[in-house]
This record gives sequence, structure tokens and C-alpha cells, in this order.
Amino acid sequence: MKRIAILGSTGSIGTQTLEIVRENPDLEVVGLAAGANIDLFEKQVREFKPRLVSLRDEAACRELKVRLADLDVEIISGMDGLLGIAEMEESEVLVTAIVGMIGIRPTIAAINKHKDIALANKETLVTAGHIIMPLAAKMGVSILPVDSEHSAIFQSMQGENRERVSKLLITASGGPFRGRTRKELENVRLEDALKHPNWSMGSKITIDSATLVNKGLEVMEAKWLFDMDLERIQVVVHPQSIIHSMVEYVDGGIMAQLGTPDMKLPIQYALFYPDRRPMEGKRVDFYELGSITFERPDMETFTGLKLALRAAAEGGSLPTVFNAANEKAVSLFLDRKVSFLQIPEIIEMCMDNHRKIENPDVDAILRTEQETYELIHSKF
Repeated sequence: MKRIAILGSTGSIGTQTLEIVRENPDLEVVGLAAGANIDLFEKQVREFKPRLVSLRDEAACRELKVRLADLDVEIISGMDGLLGIAEMEESEVLVTAIVGMIGIRPTIAAINKHKDIALANKETLVTAGHIIMPLAAKMGVSILPVDSEHSAIFQSMQGENRERVSKLLITASGGPFRGRTRKELENVRLEDALKHPNWSMGSKITIDSATLVNKGLEVMEAKWLFDMDLERIQVVVHPQSIIHSMVEYVDGGIMAQLGTPDMKLPIQYALFYPDRRPMEGKRVDFYELGSITFERPDMETFTGLKLALRAAAEGGSLPTVFNAANEKAVSLFLDRKVSFLQIPEIIEMCMDNHRKIENPDVDAILRTEQETYELIHSKF
């Protein structure tokens, strides 16, 4: 029996992780945390019967205690709840499917308790990779990637000598606006930006895919996960989303992981690594597929990717500014308060106004996040 805890159980990754638990009786959920979706969360707690659960808001936790009065479950709100779940003695793996930099402290807490991390929270490595990866190595903890691209790279390295890796190739679908000019993007609607051609994801990451910011975040994450220089990480637009990423070796050989666009595969691989379990679902039919294509990313139209590479190259606290500015800008776009093209403009404004901290600790990272939010709030 493998015991897991999940941060972000009501989101896209969290709900799919629980689907995998349903299909594998030797997985047990001992802790669950969510944001504000109390109705779905109550159903999850009743079905999986974790010992410890948490919601972000204290008032929501009080309501949950009333609803779950018939169950033997401990309920803690906010960061205390996240840290409590991260440090549970019973759990072996922490699935970090929570969105935002709020995931940093629980991830560090879990690593310090020798828990393996099934990592779906990009922000943890984007902003604190210089803290997380050395700590994981020190504690002998595995960071198992759940993002499809990083899982593909991880899978493509199995049985290989990592010192013989020449290049990482991260694939991108190009999003719903691939091939459009900046002029054509001036008046795009929120509804259009939320129509991803291949993947079913939460609204924030779907917008990140449309701006190509998501690929920039993935480059930053790959840098830390695989200890790779930025010059050896390449983004390739692959509209069919069949090749999830590739690894080129020094002899020119390229290993790739292929499959249908389904997040359950990388989630399950992380939970059972190094084993592979049977999983129902559609398979790639190469006769039906016919062909696959590749393009260069258009970084002049989708400037979010260019800004991400700048933040990654300059390092320090700048990736935190990039990430925080994007989070707030996407939130404003989802609320219809700014246009699609204003998202990278807001990011650039924040980066240009920031005085970089060379090697920020967690407090400095979170302070930088707050300062970025305040700058945007003063302008919009």
C-alpha cells in the first residue's frame, strides 16, 4: 500500500490523481487540501476518508466541520493545514497540485520529512529551484515531475547517462492562437483564449498556454529539474501534442515520449515510478494521425516566452517577478479588466521596475511576490 497526500485536490491535476487512486486499490489517500470548492471537497473527503484535510479559508473549514461531523477527520485551515498535510508521518508521496507560490513552504516541509514529491506546482521550482533541488538532494528525496513535458523528459532519460545529454527539447502545442499576428490578437476574447486545441486544463494554465508563458515557465522548471544550462533547452512548437518532449544525446540520438494528450499518464508514472501500470484510455493511432509537424515558436508575437527566457537568464528574484506578474495579469484578463496583449506588457513592466535579489530565501521570494502584486494593483 502506498500512502499519498494531495495539495490541490479539487483542481484539474488533483481530480485526475484521485481518478488514478480509484483505479489502483493499493493507493491510499491520507491527506487532502483544496482552495474554496467546498462542495466537491466534501465529496472527496467522504469517498477517500483521509485523516487530515484543509481548506484555504477558516470560515470554509468551520462549515466543513459541520458538514463532516459524522466523520473522524481533522480539519485545519490555511498554511497550517498545508504544512500539516505535507509533514504527515503516514504519507510517502506529496502530490503538489496546488497553484501558486503558496506551494513552496509545504514542499520544503515535506522534503524535510523525507517525502518524495510528485511535482505539478511549477512555481515551486520557477521561483525557488535554487532552494528546493539542493535540499531534495541533501535529504535523499525524489522530485518526480507531473507536468507532461517534464515527465516526458524524465521518461526519456531512463536507462541513460544524464551526463551524455546534449539538449532538452520541450514541445508546445502553440495554443489556440498559433500562427496569428499581434494585430490579430488585439481584440481576442476570453472565450477564445480558453479554447485549447488539445488539452483540458484549468483556466489559468490554459491562458498561459495561449500566451506561451507556460513554455517559459517550463523552461525555468526544466533548468532546475534536470540541472541543465538554458542554452541547452529548446522550445519546439508541435501542434498535434503527440510528442510530449524529447532528449537529444551527444551522439545525435533523440529519445522522445509519445502519447495522447492525457495528464493521467504522467501523474500515474510519478506515483508508481519506476513501475508502469495498465491504464485505460485512447491510444495513439499512427494510421489515423498520418503526420506530425514542428515549428519555431514566434517570440515576437508571443513575447511572454521571450520575457521568460530573459528572467531565467538573469535569475535571482526575477523569475519570481515574472511568475507573480503573470499570475496577476492572467487574473485581470480572466476578470475582463485587461486585454490579452496586456498580459506580457504587465509582466515586462514589473520586470523593468524590479531591483533584483541575487540569491533570495523563501521570505524574500514571498516578499517579492507581494511587491509585484502591489505594483500591478497601483497601475490597474
